[in-house]
Amino acid sequence: MSSSAKSLEPAFQGSGQRVGSEIWRIENFQPVPLPKSDYGRFYSGDSYIVLQTTPGKGGAYFYDIHFWLGKDTSQDEAGTAAIKTVELDAILGGRAVQYREVQGHESDKFLSYFKPCIIPLEGGIASGFKKLEEEEFEIRLYVCRGKRVVRLKQVPFSRSSLNHDDVFILDTKDKIFQFNGANSNIQERAKALEVIQFLKGKYHNGKCDVAIVDDGKLQAESDSGEFWVIFGGFAPIGKKVASEDDVIPEKTPPKLYSIDDGQVNGVDGELSKSSLENNKCYLLDCGADVFIWIGRVTQVEDRKAAIQAAEEFVASQNRPKSTRITRIIQGYETHPFKSNFDSWPSGSAPSAPEEGRGKVAALLKQQGVGVKGVAKGAPVNEEVPPLLEGGGKIEVWHINGSVKTPVPKEDIGKFYSGDCYIILYTYHSNDKKEDYYLCYWIGKDSIEEDQKMAAQLATTMSNSLKGRPILGRIFQGKEPPQFVAIFQPMVVLKGGISSGYKNYIADKGLNDETYTFDCVALIRISGTAVHNNKAVQVDAVGTSLNSNECFLLQSGSSIFSWHGNQCTFEQQQLAAKVAEFLKSSSNQFSGGLT
Repeated sequence: MSSSAKSLEPAFQGSGQRVGSEIWRIENFQPVPLPKSDYGRFYSGDSYIVLQTTPGKGGAYFYDIHFWLGKDTSQDEAGTAAIKTVELDAILGGRAVQYREVQGHESDKFLSYFKPCIIPLEGGIASGFKKLEEEEFEIRLYVCRGKRVVRLKQVPFSRSSLNHDDVFILDTKDKIFQFNGANSNIQERAKALEVIQFLKGKYHNGKCDVAIVDDGKLQAESDSGEFWVIFGGFAPIGKKVASEDDVIPEKTPPKLYSIDDGQVNGVDGELSKSSLENNKCYLLDCGADVFIWIGRVTQVEDRKAAIQAAEEFVASQNRPKSTRITRIIQGYETHPFKSNFDSWPSGSAPSAPEEGRGKVAALLKQQGVGVKGVAKGAPVNEEVPPLLEGGGKIEVWHINGSVKTPVPKEDIGKFYSGDCYIILYTYHSNDKKEDYYLCYWIGKDSIEEDQKMAAQLATTMSNSLKGRPILGRIFQGKEPPQFVAIFQPMVVLKGGISSGYKNYIADKGLNDETYTFDCVALIRISGTAVHNNKAVQVDAVGTSLNSNECFLLQSGSSIFSWHGNQCTFEQQQLAAKVAEFLKSSSNQFSGGLT
């Protein structure tokens, strides 16, 4: 694969920063963003990538990535979709669950994103299809199945496609017909009517007629007669013919395989979490479901090879198309995956919070602000997510105008909300050659010019490294655990030191909140582990306090440490570490720690 392909895909820039769906279609082996107006419309000759972003606790996001393969898509396009899915996951921090979706066998989770259903259409980008609005209207016949989520499938426009067991939708230019098979389910009839209303509004501007035709009523009604005329006249319809769509794959006892250099090899012994090594990829075969488990320190190339190996494994077993393939990163395992193991330890929840007060509250009261310490729910302890190998080399550059300036070693880990930074972490993944983690960090108050320059300079750096690192963009407050863990500690302060930021606030007449030792500043210490222990400057008011965390208050030349009565020993240790870090950084002062 070329170097440019391994760099940040322009189509993926800014992805995963808002709740909802984002869709790309594979065109000429590249992902191209799909217009919002086309969401839910999938062509059988194409492959698509669908990212679903959902909100989590503390402002974090959860990601599910699906790559949808049309029944007529080429093998090369399908392979591109699978590989680009891995790259998108890497850009998002390597924590998304990935699903392969085959046309006609989509998971309920995938279908639930589209209301009332997805619209499968014949053709594709390679065949030069025209949009429905541009082409002469073509009569389409769909079979509509599903009681909870709707599965709509386009079938040949022929009387032989009809049967007594299903519900069908005949979409013509001036009227949409719903044909209810005599043995069809009442819930499916209701769902089909929802689909018809959707088709009417989206493709007919709400102006076409709707007719219900019941199987067996022949020509007793005008709508029924019109329906059969479209098919060339009434004639008896046959019984439902079993197809591959009706094959229900069997669930078999789970079997674990390791994936080494693209080869699938069986693993002996009981199924337990301890069987999974963090530098390897594994395949868990459950018959109807196939899971790919990715160790947290595996390289992107190994993850792509694991996807290909799983596809070849399923093909060699002659599994039906409905076989589901799900890819999971270590630390983000789903319940369906973990339920197949004999032992899988889980975390425990901390004790309930209580309200606490301290010396800092008294000092803040002297500043004329409120002092009530608001109790804040403590996060649930979770298993440590996949992190990068420790002991690597970290380099940070600060964006100032059109250049990047190296951040002094004593300041690495300190970020200003008004600035942008480039971070390069170089480490050794097992016995293999050097691996890289490259990203640029965007402060929430940074100016657009600095953001664009950070992206440009980071891309240049990625190219200089022959495209080996996957380049990611990280927004303040949305840092993935891999990012937080490489800084010991990580401190986010208000204000900015770039010339662009200073000129901006001067032009706007705003106050410069840059952290200095000549004003009162309150810093909140949160997190209990290496992957979530951030220190963030907050408003210096009493209501910022809570009993579950520790705080540092800098006043003049002194730093005060305040511990909530429900904070952990690890947080207290981190507070002391942050205080020492601030004392030894470039903002030197002569004072004591209280």
